[in-house]
Amino acid sequence: MFSDADLHAYLDEAIAPERIAAIEAALRADDELRERLATLVAGRDAGLHSLGEVWRRNRLTCPSREQLGSHLLGVLPEGLGDYVTFHLEVVGCRWCTASVDDLRERHERAEDVETPRRRGKYFESSVGRLSSEGGK
Repeated sequence: MFSDADLHAYLDEAIAPERIAAIEAALRADDELRERLATLVAGRDAGLHSLGEVWRRNRLTCPSREQLGSHLLGVLPEGLGDYVTFHLEVVGCRWCTASVDDLRERHERAEDVETPRRRGKYFESSVGRLSSEGGK
């Protein structure tokens, strides 16, 4: 039911929360699955690593934070934008999802602060330039 890659991702908390919950439920009910997981953990402790595991652990397939921000703004080239969407929505990378949530929150906070400040600057810069005679 669960591959070794699924179990490695579970150990790294690199899968969607729903998938983690499914694995945890299966671990409670399946002795064989618990033994497989214990074997994988022992292999990790012994320093045995597959190429795929190294990629996952170091998140080599994750977009950079800058790319995630550009994705939020909708300014990535089409192919890269499609990949980032796939990475977030299909792969369900928890690190990138958390980073996107953080970027979105920071952007919203900045807008809340910057909009009134920007309006104030516009107003201050136009004082004395507007005539009281209605544009005459």
